[in-house]
Amino acid sequence: MTLPTTMQMIEAAQPGGPEVLRPGSAPVPTAKSDEVLIRVQVAGVNRPDVAQRSGAYPPPPGASPIIGLEVAGEVVAVGAAVRAFRVGDRVCALTNGGGYAEYCTAPEAQTLAWPKGYDAVRAAALPETFFTVWANMFMSGRLTAGEHVLIHGGTSGIGVTAIQLARAFGATAYATAGSDEKVAACVRLGAAAAINYRTQDFGAEIKTLTDGRGVDVILDMVGAAYFPRNIRALAIDGRLVLIAFLGGAKFDGMDLTPIMTRRLTVTGSTMRPRTTAQKGAIAAELHSKVWPLLEQGQCAPVIHATFPLAEAAQAHVLMESSAHIGKIMLTVAD
Repeated sequence: MTLPTTMQMIEAAQPGGPEVLRPGSAPVPTAKSDEVLIRVQVAGVNRPDVAQRSGAYPPPPGASPIIGLEVAGEVVAVGAAVRAFRVGDRVCALTNGGGYAEYCTAPEAQTLAWPKGYDAVRAAALPETFFTVWANMFMSGRLTAGEHVLIHGGTSGIGVTAIQLARAFGATAYATAGSDEKVAACVRLGAAAAINYRTQDFGAEIKTLTDGRGVDVILDMVGAAYFPRNIRALAIDGRLVLIAFLGGAKFDGMDLTPIMTRRLTVTGSTMRPRTTAQKGAIAAELHSKVWPLLEQGQCAPVIHATFPLAEAAQAHVLMESSAHIGKIMLTVAD
């Protein structure tokens, strides 16, 4: 296959608002020994993309400066050490950057075949949220069947994934959301109950829903603004898993005593700085434990809207409005 030397992409000339995202051109990247080169059909839009665009989440050393952490498309070249994929394979990947472009590289270990029956839009909606939820709610949070989990941001890409996976693996999910419409969406997706955080105190509601016991796991993207209430909402031996700080990272006046007396665990992580081997371990678990559920229809990505690649700025406006329920996608090629 003869590849072009340049490609269309979205560039951010300087940190700023969505308006800094503009179409541009760049050289087609070359796959390293352990990488595949993907002709991108669809790319996902995620909160880390917004943070990178604004200057708050720079790419790690060696990663592409082009925004975009998940893609789906066709393998058009493979590195010398790649064994699992061949040219022509349809794959989705958790990238280290570079997704908002016509071509993108990804480590073989972070690449997965499309689930059977999936198209490019649905396949591209999987990597960022499913890697994040699996690593945090199940691997770090140790959620198991029969337990109760509270998922903040229940209608975000992360939230809709977490609700469905919790239900699929036998846990009872509760969620918070910012409107009655979004509350209803969480319940349709499988939450036992959802709480409108604008009109209700989620801490008090969780105590009522669990007969005063609290939940075993909380998946939180808000941070400091929710921390005291999260601690109070946990059951004995509960686990609070932090994945973002949309409500700030610092606070004062917190009494840490309950963490000790109720044997609570507070943990958190980011995905992008993890090693390829660490991300590959997550991918392997997704392939064996979650991909069969996707193929059976027991869970699925929820697509809110798609935009052409050239309209990435409009996609970011929607992301920052928080008006969406589920994923926002960029279509790149057929």
